[in-house]
Amino acid sequence: MNTKRTAYPRTALITGASRGLGLALARGLAAEGYTLVVDARDARALDEAVTGLAPGSLVHAIPGDVTDPGHRAALHAAAAKLGGLDLLVNNAGTLGAHPLPALAAYPLDELRAAVEANLIAPVALTQLLLPSLREHGGAVLNITSDAAVEAYAGWGGYGAVKAALEQASNVLAAEENTVRVWWVDPGDIRTRMHQDAFPAEDISDRPLPDEVVPGFVRLIAERLPSGRYRATDLLPVTGVPDGSRVPSPSR
Repeated sequence: MNTKRTAYPRTALITGASRGLGLALARGLAAEGYTLVVDARDARALDEAVTGLAPGSLVHAIPGDVTDPGHRAALHAAAAKLGGLDLLVNNAGTLGAHPLPALAAYPLDELRAAVEANLIAPVALTQLLLPSLREHGGAVLNITSDAAVEAYAGWGGYGAVKAALEQASNVLAAEENTVRVWWVDPGDIRTRMHQDAFPAEDISDRPLPDEVVPGFVRLIAERLPSGRYRATDLLPVTGVPDGSRVPSPSR
């Protein structure tokens, strides 16, 4: 075991943390005692999100766009000032063109932007932070979607880019010996992105992001093997003696 991990408080960097799943993960990890570095494009929304975290949370908010190399460098510098990084959560992304168009009519400029935000940016940020994560025996957590593995009409652009992120995660997991690499499908949850995908639909029956966060916290706390997970498979199960089951990652 790398003893350096206990020499300072655990630190996590979460991108896209001003709302939705990113904010829910910030709440969950702050409650676990993590020092956080968080970002989002909207500085005001990020400031409000940080203010809403539990009193005593140690949070460093850095507004900016993760597709900007200068902003990624600022995130890297912030993590370095805190002594390094234990966990990188690549959550920021874009739905792409919406309402969701058929792939035959998908605007190519929107597709390029989705590739930049959902694939290139997380890979680039991971490259920057891997030396620190290796030193600490840390982990990379990439947020994916069932659209990466299922064929849903209208989801061709988003799904294709998420599929590329999944394969990048899969290869990184094969290459890294000391860093855990997880790619997790949070499921159908009630977020603005999901509402943008279905603007005329009532999505109030979907669970809130906070409801799946315990699954993510378990994954991180138990340091489960690298691989693909569904958040719902990581949640406690009623009727099981210890309330949990041992999920198997997929590749």
